[in-house]
Amino acid sequence: MELIIARIILKNPRESEIKPLELDVLVDSGALHLCIPEHVRVQLKLEEIGKKGVTLADGREKLVPYVGPVEIRFDNRIGFSGALVMGDQALLGAIPMEDMDLVISPKKRLLEVNPENPNIAASIAK
Repeated sequence: MELIIARIILKNPRESEIKPLELDVLVDSGALHLCIPEHVRVQLKLEEIGKKGVTLADGREKLVPYVGPVEIRFDNRIGFSGALVMGDQALLGAIPMEDMDLVISPKKRLLEVNPENPNIAASIAK
């Protein structure tokens, strides 16, 4: 299967004078979090909240900065998340995708809004 790349907008909701960033992210439903490179954290002036321990794909464990909040926009969806600062490419994981009611279409190799809820994100809250 090919990689799925999507264009999203990231914004620092605490600093309205900072211009939002539009960037391509790797979409990975096997990952949990939003991950951003250090240069994105610097450009958005995102404050470190703490550290999180992560296990990488090769099994190594690493302590990385956790920053936020981050506003995420895709199509007609908006969400808020923290972000792990790591790697050289932004990655959108399952937690922010679920929050914004986004799905991966493997056949089209696209990230898209959930076709069952095209106009507004839906969630289960029970």
